[in-house]
Amino acid sequence: MKRQNISSGSSWEDQVGYSRAVRVGQVIEVAGTTAMNGNILIGKADVYAQATFIFQKIEKALQEAGASLQDVVRTRIFLTDINHWEQVGKAHGEFFGQIKPASTLLEVSALIHPDLLVEIEASAIVNQ
Repeated sequence: MKRQNISSGSSWEDQVGYSRAVRVGQVIEVAGTTAMNGNILIGKADVYAQATFIFQKIEKALQEAGASLQDVVRTRIFLTDINHWEQVGKAHGEFFGQIKPASTLLEVSALIHPDLLVEIEASAIVNQ
């Protein structure tokens, strides 16, 4: 089965050995995605802004893999403060309100940088 690796161009991908997303057959997995745009953090101290930017990055990765948000069947959301769930939920609803993928929301003790408040993964299945 053909494998397609989707790169964001981040230097971390080669250093750590991962891809922004991977498509094998009909399945697309989007890696944990944060609000970093290169070396610039989008939405410092604003979890809603971070989540919105992340969903936009996920959508772009899906498009590069030949899919769309409509194909997402699962999201996983990792928050450093569970009290921010409503703000992240609002952003999730704006992107997935009609799609309604299965979703998990967890609190974690930390992410890779202290200013990152949320990290999100997505899984998609396409008919092509």
